[in-house]
Amino acid sequence: MIYDEPRFLPGGDRYIEMELGDELNFDLNFLVHSLTAKIREAGIGGVLELLPNMASIVMAYDPDRISYDDLTREIMTLYDAMGSLENIELLSPVYTLPVLYFDHRTRECWEDYCATITEKPYDPDLMVELNNLDGREQLARIHSGTEYWVAALGFYPGLASLISLDPRCRMTAPKYNPPRTWTPKGTVGYGGSVTCVYPDRTPGGYQIIGHTPVPVCDLEQRLPAFADRLALLRPGDRVRFQPIEREEYDYIERRVEEGTYVHTMTAYSKFSIREYHAWLETLDMNAQF
Repeated sequence: MIYDEPRFLPGGDRYIEMELGDELNFDLNFLVHSLTAKIREAGIGGVLELLPNMASIVMAYDPDRISYDDLTREIMTLYDAMGSLENIELLSPVYTLPVLYFDHRTRECWEDYCATITEKPYDPDLMVELNNLDGREQLARIHSGTEYWVAALGFYPGLASLISLDPRCRMTAPKYNPPRTWTPKGTVGYGGSVTCVYPDRTPGGYQIIGHTPVPVCDLEQRLPAFADRLALLRPGDRVRFQPIEREEYDYIERRVEEGTYVHTMTAYSKFSIREYHAWLETLDMNAQF
């Protein structure tokens, strides 16, 4: 639900959390990123950093340059001037990430977990069962059959929470209990109704269904996509997953290691929520992938 009036919560004397709603809802998240863009464009003196999340924005500010009351007043002025979401378009680059589904790397991770922590069903098979799918092939078709919206970044540098824009491709999955002690860098995971790409070798709890040889975070900034950033994705971007076979996976992996790989992306793409809502109305919700 989107609140009728946003809620402002102080975090000490230098942070404000602005809550815009209380659920995982695409329209709410679009509002978060639209307002974040407006605040950045306004260039309010004293605002140091903006951190958009699923349903809120955290703002860091300098209290010697702007007070809590003045900042919240300016933010509300921008919020009230936004008007209907239907009239808003956001620049939303689209990135295509190649994925080898049911791969050797994540299978090794699952096998190690079963051997050293506790037995559990193979992650893709568990997702097939829980989502009433015909098999792993349908799981891969559904997962790769939609664009994903970058709803938030957090927990680890470059880790993006991705939500399906096609409601027919939304699945659900429980998290590991207890979590894994390690997850391969590049693992494609699914937890709750959110998918992600692990930016590094880290502990984790999402069900793991594939692996991409393409980095989404590059602290050394070796590849062209990271020339001006450490993390590939930003809130409001979109992602597509492209299924590949092992031969292409190995080829891309070699190019990444050589530093010659160029990420596939469309930088000039915009997202219109009006057009998105109109498209949703055309969907056959009984269609099978």
